[in-house]
Amino acid sequence: MLWPVLDSIFKLFLRFDNSLAAVEQRKAFLRRERIGICDIVASCKRQKFDASDLGMQAIKLRDMLFQLRKHPNLTTIIFTGGNSKNGPEYFFRKQLKENGLLLTCADYQVPRRHTFFYSKREIITISLTSPSNAANRAIGSMPLYKTRKVKNPHYTTFDFRIEQYGQVFLSEDDNIGEK
Repeated sequence: MLWPVLDSIFKLFLRFDNSLAAVEQRKAFLRRERIGICDIVASCKRQKFDASDLGMQAIKLRDMLFQLRKHPNLTTIIFTGGNSKNGPEYFFRKQLKENGLLLTCADYQVPRRHTFFYSKREIITISLTSPSNAANRAIGSMPLYKTRKVKNPHYTTFDFRIEQYGQVFLSEDDNIGEK
């Protein structure tokens, strides 16, 4: 669901097929917007073939602090998923703790923002609601979603993500150009 959300926010008119042209569209967008994508899970095993975070076993994490050292202009990390078990923020916090670092909450509202200092700079983290369909139940229980749904019965969890992700990716306040 990440690409359909970004497609809607940025009016990309992406192809949704398995072609080289579709891949090149996405790469061009990421380069233009100076967005890097990196999964914190380098590898894992699964008993069931699904995308559930909880279904991951024998997890090997990518060294995100190495990535921060490798990319000195990076000032903002956007998690597409929160701090629930096996979520990206959960694993990131684990890596920080192992290195004696902690996130400081800058904003408790969803999307949550934290900061920490590393490699001579302040890094902002933003935790968005996961783009996966599994997060629809969590979205459905959020007061903001419920309010919007009452006002507009056609309002969907996809609409909610477009608003939330748009708020972050289109923000002038953050240095989102260096994701």
